[in-house]
Amino acid sequence: MEEFRGIVFRDGPTGRRAALAGGPDVWELIATIKSGKARGEEAITATAELLNLTDSQVRTAVRYYGACPDEIDWRITLNAAADDAEAAWQREQAA
Repeated sequence: MEEFRGIVFRDGPTGRRAALAGGPDVWELIATIKSGKARGEEAITATAELLNLTDSQVRTAVRYYGACPDEIDWRITLNAAADDAEAAWQREQAA
């Protein structure tokens, strides 16, 4: 945690996950960056504004992602699968 000041770890049903202290999980922030069109400094500024964070907080999450991309990408994939499953369930309920 000393290497990534501002990153905390939270326990949950899918295990321990990295998050910004007082903010969103790192995977949520990275998913937001990846879903946008902006890259580099523009992406940092846009994400900070969208999520009501400081540029420094976003950079901390990006640095963590740079060190642990497999962990964060796995969480993004896991969430997408859950969203797909919920959408399928919603369609079944509507039928």
